[in-house]
Amino acid sequence: MTGQPILVTDRLVLRPFTPKDAPVVQRLAGDYAVASRTLEIPYPYPDGAAEAWIATHAAGFRKGLHAVYAVTRAGKGDLVGAAGLVEINRRHGRGELGYWVGRPYWGRGYATEAARAVIECGFSVLGLHRVYAMHFSRNPASGRVMAKCGMRHEAHLREHGRKWGVFEDIDVWGVLRDEWRERCTVPAFRECRVG
Repeated sequence: MTGQPILVTDRLVLRPFTPKDAPVVQRLAGDYAVASRTLEIPYPYPDGAAEAWIATHAAGFRKGLHAVYAVTRAGKGDLVGAAGLVEINRRHGRGELGYWVGRPYWGRGYATEAARAVIECGFSVLGLHRVYAMHFSRNPASGRVMAKCGMRHEAHLREHGRKWGVFEDIDVWGVLRDEWRERCTVPAFRECRVG
């Protein structure tokens, strides 16, 4: 596949990021409430970091390393967060699901809807065998998203990651392609097209 597909769900459009998205990424991801719940998002969010992050996406997709999406509301186009598969390992047929949603959009089910679309893309478009995800144990809301996506809790890793100098416990979830097919009775996206 040459171009990253666009995924359309009932309420969302997941599309590749563009440089124009950088200011919104910096504002939404740079919110302390969002950054504190993720392993990799810095706080404060430095100027230029969003642009540098977005600049890695196209080449990373072409090389098969990741598929990162801007999560936008259908019909409105406003950016609500990000979702994607990172750390794709073709040899082992797996990819790590990652996502974040800006605080103004919390509690609306956008993370679950976007995550389901990305998981389906991983299996049906990218041909992966396994999708897994990790979250801070102190952030059970992220675990609920993973459970709603049909993922199984697989491990609790004590002090497995470090955020701002503090070692954090991390929970690991995963789903296999065959399990996904058995559990996913409703399509995760309505449309998948190359933009």
